[in-house]
Amino acid sequence: MAQSITDLKVGSVVNIDNAPYQILTNSFMRTAQRKPVMRTKMRNLINGSVMEKTFIAGESFEMADVARKNVQYLYKDMTDAYFMDLDNFEQFTFTLEALGDMVGYLQDGKEMTALLYNEKPISIQLPPKVVLKVVETTPGVRGDRAQAGSKPAKMETGVMINVPLFVEEGELIRINTETGEYVERAND
Repeated sequence: MAQSITDLKVGSVVNIDNAPYQILTNSFMRTAQRKPVMRTKMRNLINGSVMEKTFIAGESFEMADVARKNVQYLYKDMTDAYFMDLDNFEQFTFTLEALGDMVGYLQDGKEMTALLYNEKPISIQLPPKVVLKVVETTPGVRGDRAQAGSKPAKMETGVMINVPLFVEEGELIRINTETGEYVERAND
């Protein structure tokens, strides 16, 4: 069914060649005497491939019929991450390679959302922000600088995040899962 190109928002899922593609980035462009276009970068939710596609105003495309379900992250081994459907307690896995950078934000026992296509789990949707514990960082050294500095810190899940100089080992911090950036200290 035809949609407007303004419906192509980051996170939307479009059906292209009978496969669901999630939009990672979009850029709307309108030039004089030409039709408006939406340039997108999309990830295939089944095989993980990334492609760029430009949609022209008036072009028909179909939004994918993707369901969302609450799941719980259980654990990971050397190759897979294990999840459990909270409705029927069935377990399913994703390869660590398919999850990519999301693995660094997965915490045992935490709830999140799974995307289902044709009733099969195809991807995980992380919460916008997560709270993680800093397990390793260097002490911040103040020097002559015009702006506040930052330093690398290793989180409990193994992911490396740049944090402000005042953050110390053992502290809980809130991290934006979309950008991988420090947000604030957390009291959780």
